[in-house]
Amino acid sequence: MSAPLIVFFVLAALAIIGALSLILQKHPIHSALSLIVVMVALAGLYLLLGAEFVAAVQIIVYGGAIMVLFVFVIMLLNAGEEEHTDFSKLAKFGGLPLALALTGLLAAAMVHYGGAVPNTTSPDSLANTSNLSTMLFSTFVYPFELTSFLILVAIMGALVLAQREKS
Repeated sequence: MSAPLIVFFVLAALAIIGALSLILQKHPIHSALSLIVVMVALAGLYLLLGAEFVAAVQIIVYGGAIMVLFVFVIMLLNAGEEEHTDFSKLAKFGGLPLALALTGLLAAAMVHYGGAVPNTTSPDSLANTSNLSTMLFSTFVYPFELTSFLILVAIMGALVLAQREKS
């Protein structure tokens, strides 16, 4: 077994365990931390595929900014532990057959199509991180800065709304 295959299985197992933890946690902060584990594992999988820019964006945008907003909203709402209720009848009787049907459909598609998709692009046609960053900070610098300004205004608005609730 090669080293990239071992790393793939470790990262895939970490993503699956994090996703299960995300669903099964009772406290919303613990669920958000589990989601960060999933995002980091996915970034590692992107690195294995040779997509360094997508991996960096995955960690910076999703693992950083979005998760900070999730945790901020959870703390703003003062959400405590959730209480578990019984499953609905639809989930109890329809969920398992639908999950098995979806799994069977995916397995049949993988068997039918052979599992591998041929790569028809040449490595020279793919954009590397240097070209993407040059384009982001030259051609698209104004939309980039406008987006950061809008996020800053949204954070200030959330702080104003949070202060009104306390008064």
